Amino acid sequence: MTEKKYFKQTKPFRVPTTDGKLIEEHFGKASTHTDSFSVAHMVAPPQWSEPHQTPEFDEITIVLRGRKLIEIDGEEVVVEAGESILIKAGSRIRYSNPYDEETEYWSVCLPAFDFTKVHREEG
Repeated sequence: MTEKKYFKQTKPFRVPTTDGKLIEEHFGKASTHTDSFSVAHMVAPPQWSEPHQTPEFDEITIVLRGRKLIEIDGEEVVVEAGESILIKAGSRIRYSNPYDEETEYWSVCLPAFDFTKVHREEG
């Protein structure tokens, strides 16, 4: 019998959060034990933000609806629906949705998102 050359994800891992943000990891460490990349669908509620971080992985964000404010090494960048951004590993970043509408987006991390390599700051 030959091994399948595909994997159809039907039950992404829902990451537990306390800030109202929806995170569904389709591929990555938590869902498929994949180390080389991760892919997650996210919905950030209005007025959401998280602490600064300095990840050891590249991250691509593709915004489907709404907009997302990203602070990258002190510069503020707004990414709107239909736009995408690549942020290189080692950048000091802060993601937020300071707007009055939800922001829906996909995130791709290379290598995979890893809590031990995101380096979130306190507060």
